[in-house]
Amino acid sequence: MDDINSVQIFENCGAAMGASNPHPHGQIWSSSSLPNEIAKELAGQTDYRAAHGSCLLCDYLKLEEESGERIVLKNDHFTVLVPFWAVWPFETMVLPRRHIGGMDELTAAEASALAEALSGVTVRCDNVFETPFPYSMGFHQRPTDGKPHPEWHLHAHFYPPLLRSATIRKFMVGFELLGGPQRDITAETAAGRLRDVASVHYLAQAE
Repeated sequence: MDDINSVQIFENCGAAMGASNPHPHGQIWSSSSLPNEIAKELAGQTDYRAAHGSCLLCDYLKLEEESGERIVLKNDHFTVLVPFWAVWPFETMVLPRRHIGGMDELTAAEASALAEALSGVTVRCDNVFETPFPYSMGFHQRPTDGKPHPEWHLHAHFYPPLLRSATIRKFMVGFELLGGPQRDITAETAAGRLRDVASVHYLAQAE
């Protein structure tokens, strides 16, 4: 559709995220203008490509994989990590290891690997506090304005709000609301906790 320039695929889970359904449920919104977060990411990736001649998230993923400190899990096609700029306590990014701009470029093998990665994230989040972990998750893909957008790298953001237990969540108040978000735990600590919990769901373990 010529008047659609952005397609946002997202999922909400849990009452803490305002979800009215008890199960995770997804939606797809399309818009003629670019949402604020997409516009900011487009500007950043465009500027980086102009300055360095390469993809910002490809280069970032290479650095994270070399370090390994903030990696939660990976398979043949996707890596899940806690970005160093994360605001939410257990915020993660899901990145394809091949440079692709949108969901329509996924191969069958990559689609299966993506499902595996998403399952791995949600199971580990649930296992941290042994409770169904609320979250909002969404994919950021290239604008759908008909341009090639070689600068864009498909990725997903997970924003789970739980902080120290199954009943304590992070709220943006005080300085964070008026000044700027602050990290409650380091990205390395969050990644370590997610990495170290079992990959088998806590409910399955109990059974």
